[in-house]
Amino acid sequence: MTKIVNHWIGGKTVEGASGTYGPVTDPATGAVTTKVAFASVEEVDAAVAAAKDAFATWGQSSLAQRTTILFRFRALLDAHRDEIAELITAEHGKVHSDALGEVARGLEIVDLACGINVQLKGELSTQVASRVDVAAIRQPLGVVAGITPFNFPAMVPMWMFPIAIATGNTFVLKPSEKDPSASVRIAELLSEAGLPDGVFNVLHGDKVAVDRLLEHPDVKAVSFVGSTPIARYIHTTASAHGKRVQALGGAKNHMLVLPDADLDAAADAAVSAAYGSAGERCMAISAVVAVGSIGDELVDKIRERAEKIKIGPGNDPTSEMGPLITKVHRDKVASYVEGAAAEGAEVVLDGTGHTVEGFEDGHWIGISLLDKVPTSAKAYQDEIFGPVLCVLRVDSYDEGVALINASPFGNGTAIFTRDGGAARRFQLEIEAGMVGVNVPIPVPVGYHSFGGWKDSLFGDHHIYGNDGTHFYTRGKVVTTRWPDPADAPTGVDLGFPRNH
Repeated sequence: MTKIVNHWIGGKTVEGASGTYGPVTDPATGAVTTKVAFASVEEVDAAVAAAKDAFATWGQSSLAQRTTILFRFRALLDAHRDEIAELITAEHGKVHSDALGEVARGLEIVDLACGINVQLKGELSTQVASRVDVAAIRQPLGVVAGITPFNFPAMVPMWMFPIAIATGNTFVLKPSEKDPSASVRIAELLSEAGLPDGVFNVLHGDKVAVDRLLEHPDVKAVSFVGSTPIARYIHTTASAHGKRVQALGGAKNHMLVLPDADLDAAADAAVSAAYGSAGERCMAISAVVAVGSIGDELVDKIRERAEKIKIGPGNDPTSEMGPLITKVHRDKVASYVEGAAAEGAEVVLDGTGHTVEGFEDGHWIGISLLDKVPTSAKAYQDEIFGPVLCVLRVDSYDEGVALINASPFGNGTAIFTRDGGAARRFQLEIEAGMVGVNVPIPVPVGYHSFGGWKDSLFGDHHIYGNDGTHFYTRGKVVTTRWPDPADAPTGVDLGFPRNH
């Protein structure tokens, strides 16, 4: 019997009423294992109404109450991390170690939310004028929504909702319909931790559900992670309806390798950053920019390492890379490799014919490495979101920086060098939101914020960290003047000596 994933509204499972369902496949076998209910406009309205009702009390709850529940949730999440990782592997396809890493990164933001009282301290200035004090405080927005992608079905929601609910908001999550089970299990753990009904809700669906959240008058803010075209649409549409928006888009992350770099370390980094999680991550390194004469040696070292990667089902402990999420996506990724030679690239490794014995119907693709890729090639211009690494050649540091800064994306980038002066120049001159120095995937820790520049971010706020707290709260300044108690009216005795 096919498993059915339903909504979570008002603290309980709610069966889909629209009659529309989407298929969820096991990427390793290609078999449909699950159906997920797609929400109608009415079901979206019901979830938002539950969140709005819950906000009336949750928004007034004490910081101690909120953080106590979050501490309990953190313990439950830690205890169930293997179970959640198994759900991710079954529906996304990533290997179990990758899935465990995803849960660990989500836990990091839960840790931050458990200490949210530090972020919400506010400010106070006394005696700005005679007997006048000024205080700045931050208050929750109300109902907020998160729309999250398939590639990190547990981590990306946890980049949003822990801070949102810690700061007093209530949350409606619309996860990817391709791998929905992890989000529902997280909702159950939140309920078990004591989160009041309606504070966290999960709606599954497609554009119908998304568009209703973007236009709903009771949704005050929208967080999104996904592709650039959809991020732009989310930002434009939600902003037009008066909402606060943080919409994180796509990427083409470059790694600049200078002639003085440790090439073994650079090759190790390029392989892990390009092919880890099958390249299905917005922080993947998809373009290596080799400076000067090191290109041939670097490509040889990358190829030597890439050829050793073991591809197989995510639940096989020996697998180092799993399948892609869907057959459609697999075929799209393959098309970039198949067309690369005609666009002037040298195909060093072609993984498009890869299969896994016993799992021939899975969404498999092998490792691909393209060298001497021109900037006009589609494989360079587009975010491929698969295990395809492009190598570009430049003659100098300045030419490499100009090439990277010409990209419309500005999510993350890295430089590999032994020269501190070159690294310092790079981190100041490069136009990207996250920079790694001898670090291939510069994802910030939870107490710093994650976000890119240019077409990689729409909206003013990065996600989690201090920006996350600011995004989910509104500032208010209170100016207060109290008369001195010694000036109390005649007949009122406050125990102060009279001035006259």
